[in-house]
Amino acid sequence: MAAVAASPEQTLARDLPPWWLLLVTGAGWMIVGIVLLRFDYTSVRAISLLFGFIAIAAGAMEAGLSIITHGWWRALNIVLAVAFLVSGIVAFIHPGNTFVALAGVVSFFLLFAGIFDIIQAIASRHEISVWWLTLIGGIIEVALAFWAAGYYGRSAVLLVAWAAAFVLIRGIRDIVMAFRVRAVEHAFDV
Repeated sequence: MAAVAASPEQTLARDLPPWWLLLVTGAGWMIVGIVLLRFDYTSVRAISLLFGFIAIAAGAMEAGLSIITHGWWRALNIVLAVAFLVSGIVAFIHPGNTFVALAGVVSFFLLFAGIFDIIQAIASRHEISVWWLTLIGGIIEVALAFWAAGYYGRSAVLLVAWAAAFVLIRGIRDIVMAFRVRAVEHAFDV
């Protein structure tokens, strides 16, 4: 008997990451955001190291996603993973640098993440009904990147607020996407 070709929806459901993985990463981002908002803002070194951990975590997540994605998505995940990992390593190597340098790292981090989210939202607009949530998050991340790069009256509070905004946006996006992916996967019993 000849095999029946899968519909585009079934192919999408099969290629999506497991919904629970998005739920776990979203919850993790939310926890990091809460920790950031309760952080003691007195040490430049501590803030640099905290940002380094966030960047390394984001890089590891993108590297993990590159394993389960295909085509040009894999390439984009790899580029984003490298950008995040380099940002994190720079934060660890030079934790005592001025806030201007750290804000530059934060601004590049937010810029890469925002551009990637905008591309991902536009590419998935026909498959995922809440694509606009990722688009809004990406636009906010890009706006925060330009604000971080152009604002010279930096303070520890603003740097932590930029990092907290990033992780909270990521957390909300991943949690919403988890339930959307779950609905798609269960519709086709993947």
